[in-house]
Amino acid sequence: MRSEQEKIRILSTQIKGVSKKNINIMEVCGTHTMSIARHGIRSLLPENINIISGPGCPVCVTSAGDIHLAIELSKRDDFLVATFGDMLKVPSQGETLQGRKSVAMIYSPLDAVKLAKDNPKKEVVFLGIGFETTAPLIAATIKSAKSEGVNNFSVLSMHKTVPVALDVILSAPGNKIQGLLLPGHVGAITGRRYFDFLKRYQVSGIVTGFAAINMMESLYLLASHLNEERYDIVNNYTHIVSEEGNVCAQEVLAEVFEESDAEWRGIGMIPGSGLKMRSEFEAFDAYKKFSLKTPKIAEAAGCLCGPILMGKNKPSECKHFGKTCTPATPVGPCMVSSEGTCAAYYKYGVNV
Repeated sequence: MRSEQEKIRILSTQIKGVSKKNINIMEVCGTHTMSIARHGIRSLLPENINIISGPGCPVCVTSAGDIHLAIELSKRDDFLVATFGDMLKVPSQGETLQGRKSVAMIYSPLDAVKLAKDNPKKEVVFLGIGFETTAPLIAATIKSAKSEGVNNFSVLSMHKTVPVALDVILSAPGNKIQGLLLPGHVGAITGRRYFDFLKRYQVSGIVTGFAAINMMESLYLLASHLNEERYDIVNNYTHIVSEEGNVCAQEVLAEVFEESDAEWRGIGMIPGSGLKMRSEFEAFDAYKKFSLKTPKIAEAAGCLCGPILMGKNKPSECKHFGKTCTPATPVGPCMVSSEGTCAAYYKYGVNV
């Protein structure tokens, strides 16, 4: 029986054998970004295959204005801001959430509800960051808070959904993306059919997992399809992703949230790409509860996080990368998040 390393070497040879054209492949998921860098997958591919990182890091695509709003909330004496760890070091105008007494790092949205129960004189605001993967759990948490009468808990919903952003990227003038590595964990919730909208473009998409062998198999499929000018949306993660997805999670999500416009870092306002709470759950919507408005905040001077998220630039093309912008002194969110493209390139020494 062949080892996984032997299978990867064979796949590398097979990809080089079938890929005869110059092709651009975007990996949409931040976990794919890290895994490709960690396993040195670019070095296993022929020079004619160019892998581009996309807007798959939820912290990175959160707008500068939303980050600034979260920091401002943390300055209020009557508030506690609950957040996942990746948000703590994202800078806005020289400030971050890290080290503030009014900020609590949590590992589950349910921890934020417990924080609210333990601090009844404080307003606990949870920063709702994430895509279709995390949004159902946050929806279930809001339902739980409502049923338990935890009225000092609310969510600042900065959630994003994948399809409309990909529409923007693929329909942009000069777009040259022909293949997509699609996120397996999003697909586990949404199902493979969720990505059928891609059929309106001349692209091939493969839903895949995160191990090196998963991605090499999917890259082989993409190279084969694109060499033959076949444009299919294929599920290569069938033990996790079904055609219809997790129907229960979808129902909870639809019960609590509805579509809204959302501001994406590097892209701008995308209609229908966000999630806001339905009227039945507005008591837990921090924007409405506290009459909050997201300010317009300029990106840090010279920071290329926006174009990098759009696949227009690579980290090495940013004047800050590895110099004034490092994990210890980040200028933009792509260097902060564990799923950020700049963080992946820096940590694993990617030079392309």
